[in-house]
Amino acid sequence: MRKYVAVLTVALVFLGVGAVVLVGQDGGQLPIVWAYGFVTAGPDPVAPPCSADTKPHACARPGRPWPEDGIQLSLPGADRTFTIAQIQSYYDPADWYPGDHPPAPAIVQHGRESDRIRACAHCHYHNGQGKPENAHLTGLPVNYFLQQMALMKSGGRKSADPRKANMNEMIQMTRFMTDAETKAAAEYYASIKWKPWVRVVESTTAPKTRQSPAGLFLPLEGTATEPLGQRIIEVPEKPDATERLRDPLSGFVAYVPVGSIAKGKALVTTGGAGKTIQCAICHGADLTGLGDVPSIADRTASYSMRQLYNYQQGTRQSLLMKPVVEKLDADDMISIVAYLASL
Repeated sequence: MRKYVAVLTVALVFLGVGAVVLVGQDGGQLPIVWAYGFVTAGPDPVAPPCSADTKPHACARPGRPWPEDGIQLSLPGADRTFTIAQIQSYYDPADWYPGDHPPAPAIVQHGRESDRIRACAHCHYHNGQGKPENAHLTGLPVNYFLQQMALMKSGGRKSADPRKANMNEMIQMTRFMTDAETKAAAEYYASIKWKPWVRVVESTTAPKTRQSPAGLFLPLEGTATEPLGQRIIEVPEKPDATERLRDPLSGFVAYVPVGSIAKGKALVTTGGAGKTIQCAICHGADLTGLGDVPSIADRTASYSMRQLYNYQQGTRQSLLMKPVVEKLDADDMISIVAYLASL
């Protein structure tokens, strides 16, 4: 990973929205901050120190506490109720719809509290759909899942923005999990079918937001908006259901620049006259995966944007993806992920 200059030296000005980016030693622009869950670039908030023997959750940024009040909460169509502490549990999170997935293996439902390995379901949900600040696991090919876990363990997959603490936590989990636990999680999530998850809106504005500690953008109460500029802002369709109740059936809306879907479609389907490579060659005609290559359709745009940028910066290694991203600029990548999220 490139080293960072500890001074903010370049201003990236969105339409009406100020944001700052760091400059690397070679003078190149470093992470597109909104895709990593930040508004500005800089040394803060620094991710917690994370050495090789640090237990995984100690690598995460502390979240806001949810004090237990004993009140039983519910979701539409669920035949069970849970308190807020049960819903937000790191090591036994509430499973709202157990009939929607196979029985969860121990690592998915409970993690391993003795080593501070949080349950997979806490972040990715029991159905694996995930959120913009983390990964989508539903339907991933088993071999691909295992390859990516191994890549994280070896240092070949990390965040181009070192502030992204939940990526550091995930890397540590790969070091602490057993092969049997990793395989069980891979086979479990591979068996679940993907459900529609992202609604894309082309717009010149987006809701004003606040950030969760993990990097999820949440709309402020009311109808206040701000200029979108050349970025993408994703928020939950039902903010309280996502943030507080962890509803695994409530998806997201992505506000993308006007015209980006059509531009992205041209790049994805034609390669843009040599600027990139047609995605269908590897990901299948409908972009829902081919063999051990995963689906890229209908994933959150923030997640897809991070991955393209990580590939381009070399913090996520892939011989297949390197030629795909090397000629793309930020606007190209925004358009590509807007189109993919719209499918």
